[in-house]
Amino acid sequence: MNNFINIFEMSPRDGLQNEKNFIATNDKIKFINKLSLCGFRKIETSSFVSARWVPQLADASEVFMGIKRNENVKYTALTPNEIGLDNALKVNVDEIAVFAAASETFSIKNINCDIESSILRFEPVINKALKNKIPVRGYISCVAHCPYEGNVDPKIVSQIAEKLVNMGCYEVSLGDTTGKGSPDHTLKILEECLNVLTPDKLAGHFHDTFKNALKNIEVCIDNGIKTFDSSVGGLGGCPYSPGAEGNVDTEKVNQLLLLKGYQTNLDIQKINECSKIALKLKKDGTYD
Repeated sequence: MNNFINIFEMSPRDGLQNEKNFIATNDKIKFINKLSLCGFRKIETSSFVSARWVPQLADASEVFMGIKRNENVKYTALTPNEIGLDNALKVNVDEIAVFAAASETFSIKNINCDIESSILRFEPVINKALKNKIPVRGYISCVAHCPYEGNVDPKIVSQIAEKLVNMGCYEVSLGDTTGKGSPDHTLKILEECLNVLTPDKLAGHFHDTFKNALKNIEVCIDNGIKTFDSSVGGLGGCPYSPGAEGNVDTEKVNQLLLLKGYQTNLDIQKINECSKIALKLKKDGTYD
């Protein structure tokens, strides 16, 4: 398995959250059921956040209760606070994630508090999840560039990543939210993070808004990173980052990894089918 690289599918959460037209709950369920047949180990299924902030994902509980679970897939969700975690526990979420930002302005825009306060808020969430034997993943947004502040200091990213791991996160996903991170900047981020963490504690989450994602992934691979977030059809973006549409396509990431000789254990035909569904959801707001 040393040649295996994990692709963490984001489309049901990070993909759909930015869509203005509400996608019917049953259509989300059918989409996730289809994704469950592709070979993914993990699918980020929804987010237990306030419906006021992300109305598209207000049906998280209904989605989790409605999907047909594949025993080989972990179904994960974002839980920004204890209320979200409690709701996630009720529907047997396999794994949760907490999310910080490397930019003070983005942190306030995204979760209504500064970076330090956001990390303090996560402590009871992480502790409660681990007591319930639920693994916790950490996200850091705007690791390279912030839409409000510009370039981000890589040292800030490494400090936050180290804190999240010390708090109990098994892995921290480094998010280039605006897609403006260059391979050179990505390398600097990795160098800082790898001064305090081992490669198995890090993952890459790159938006392809400016067509940098695949190059950034290559930089990560060269530095021992073996987990990458992606979204079929490039579906999604961040509602709090103006212009940041464009999660990197799962199919493009898979193709890159296969060409470089890595294993992903994904079914290319099924991924392509899911990509077409994702594009239809984006265009028409419906599965069929």
